[in-house]
Amino acid sequence: MEAQPATADARLASVDALRGFALLGILVVNIAFLASGYRMAGLAEPAFDGPVDWGVRWAVTLLLENKFYLLFSFLFGYSFTLQLDSAARRGQPFTPMFLRRVAGLLLLGLAHAVLLFPGDILTTYAAVGLALLVFHRITPKAAVLLAVALTGLLALGFVLLALLAMAGTDMTGTVTDGAAAAARSDAALGGAFWQIVGEHVRKLSLIIVARVLFQGPAVLAACLIGLAVGKLGVLRDLPAHVGTLRKLQWTGFTVGLAGALVYTMSAWNGTMHKFWGEAVNLLTAPLLAAAYAATFLRLLPRMRRVALVLAAPGRMALSNYLAQSLICSFIFTGYGLALVDRVSPGAEVLLAFGIFAAQVLYSHWWLNGHRYGPVEWLLRYLTYWRRPGYGAAR
Repeated sequence: MEAQPATADARLASVDALRGFALLGILVVNIAFLASGYRMAGLAEPAFDGPVDWGVRWAVTLLLENKFYLLFSFLFGYSFTLQLDSAARRGQPFTPMFLRRVAGLLLLGLAHAVLLFPGDILTTYAAVGLALLVFHRITPKAAVLLAVALTGLLALGFVLLALLAMAGTDMTGTVTDGAAAAARSDAALGGAFWQIVGEHVRKLSLIIVARVLFQGPAVLAACLIGLAVGKLGVLRDLPAHVGTLRKLQWTGFTVGLAGALVYTMSAWNGTMHKFWGEAVNLLTAPLLAAAYAATFLRLLPRMRRVALVLAAPGRMALSNYLAQSLICSFIFTGYGLALVDRVSPGAEVLLAFGIFAAQVLYSHWWLNGHRYGPVEWLLRYLTYWRRPGYGAAR
């Protein structure tokens, strides 16, 4: 989540921009779950049932949902290789530093999940970070094969759950709420501080099995691909890999979009069980995420202003990720305006773009006088166990 200092050998401007792009996609997806107890339960908000509302839901699920967190996870794995290289150049022992870093992510993630958003990803990154530490000597080929095997096993798990549902043993209720519980969730989220925290803890207890068995391995698979790409140095010489990027685009925008359509239909159309859609999505969402990344990286040299705009929030990704949840909590929960389930899906998307635009401006202003984002500074302090400098990178 935290980028290294702005030096030529430690970071690439294109990676920062790609991280900023992923951060925007994550916000557009997450804001619906932050704004509604029904969406956290996998249900449509009953107050918004018009054609525009459904069009927005379908578009976000089809094009964005479960794609951008994979892209972010890929970048987490890629950044792991940068941290390894940085420690080697400095002659510092990597493992103690990284363990402190992981502990910092875990603490931040737990606070984030309990106080702001039970859909937090930082705790998952902390656990996956330990796995990356175990696998840090793995070859790029072995990393890719392991990622493919993990993805295949996860998809098989959802196939088995779908078959159980067809046989009369539906496990859906063990990982999500029903409509009645979603309504109670709305009431709690619009209430006092302890009601909000209690609801977040309840949701965490509900989704912990899905987080351990499904999201964690999916994130690890994406991180392993990032680890392999980092070891191969692909992002440092993109012109030499244009053919590969083009293949990723063709595959991702055909197979990936087809799989996304199946997933979207399973989520909203009711023509098949959701677990069938999840199985297809696990296999195809990484392809669509890769197509997005390949397209972005190929277009970036022609869009230098876009790169400059997105690089700043990408350098402060951890601070901005947490700030997104904080801002949305003040808008939608009893912490502030308590507009839970009172904002339409279309307005949520517009609000997400507005929040991100404000974060772009803030990130550029902050980095004009500081080397790191505020939370990045704290995480770096924990990692290196000394006080980082405040000044801007030169």
